[in-house]
Amino acid sequence: MLQQITGINRRKFIQTTAIAAAGTSLFSFSSFGTPNDDDNINIIGPAAGYSPQIGILVSMMNWIRNSVIRAVKDLKPEELDFLMDPKANTIGAMLLHLAATDTVYQDLTFYNLKDFSDANKKRFGIAMELGDEGRKQIKGNNLDYYLSALQEVREKTLAEFKRRDDKWFAEVDPSFFGGKPTNNFCKWFHVCEHEANHRGQITLVRKRLPGADAEKE
Repeated sequence: MLQQITGINRRKFIQTTAIAAAGTSLFSFSSFGTPNDDDNINIIGPAAGYSPQIGILVSMMNWIRNSVIRAVKDLKPEELDFLMDPKANTIGAMLLHLAATDTVYQDLTFYNLKDFSDANKKRFGIAMELGDEGRKQIKGNNLDYYLSALQEVREKTLAEFKRRDDKWFAEVDPSFFGGKPTNNFCKWFHVCEHEANHRGQITLVRKRLPGADAEKE
């Protein structure tokens, strides 16, 4: 359950929300600190070091990532490799898939490629596709292996975000998703909601682990 927003953070949240409701630009929001500041994890809003709208999305991405990390806490290699059925994905594979997704969107949006770079394709191609090859090859790793990959990739994403502004965030690709116009904000919001989707799948698989209590999240 989310912690309640209290004290100064609560007052600041109410004040800035009221300003936004009155039609004031997001640029008038105060920054709530760095995205990795655990004290501010439940504050969605601009973050220090980022342009205002990029910072808002970064705070959302950070919240989801924190949720994923909590969902896999203390899992052992055999649990990370557990298959619910022959067509399912393991928790380990899904974690590496999230790192792959961050990476391919780096290549698509930061470097204007049409797909992974050759080096990233070699490293993350199987994790991106999952399926039979993912089930065969992504296994035998401990939790630190997956968390390190997630952290490495995300740190690069955040560093690149700091080099860009809201004008770049609003730039439109005329035919990205199904031939429809899509801006960079939407592309990276997709990365965020994609991670939330897999977080739900991770929770489901964890509840089905041998000996797990299905009533607990």
